[in-house]
Amino acid sequence: MVTLFYDGHCPLCMKEIAMLQRYNTEQRLKLVDIHSEVFDTLYPQIDKQAADRLLHAIDHNGQLLTGLDANVAVWQAVGKHKWLTLLRWPVIRWFADRGYLLFAKHRHKISFWLTGQKRCDACEKDVCPPHDLK
Repeated sequence: MVTLFYDGHCPLCMKEIAMLQRYNTEQRLKLVDIHSEVFDTLYPQIDKQAADRLLHAIDHNGQLLTGLDANVAVWQAVGKHKWLTLLRWPVIRWFADRGYLLFAKHRHKISFWLTGQKRCDACEKDVCPPHDLK
């Protein structure tokens, strides 16, 4: 089981979470919104601010993964996008990680450009209730 910690306030992230849920037919993935009421209680070892800046996951061995390592592990858990392992090859890894960091830093703006949706005002103030996965 891989546990993914995601930003439930990000429209683009939520589209990917919905896709992951569809592919998670064998229940190999647990999805946890970092903005949920139980996050701090159940996962005190995960820094919420760090997880909001950079994707975090815990793999089946209990190892904390971040960034593209987390992304690759999540998609491997559901048996999709096997090509993502190419992003972990030594030379490609350096470039892919920098690209991911740039994307993560600007994901809300990119999300708006791609989906036409932005974080709601309550989300901006971090008082937003969990969003539906539609």
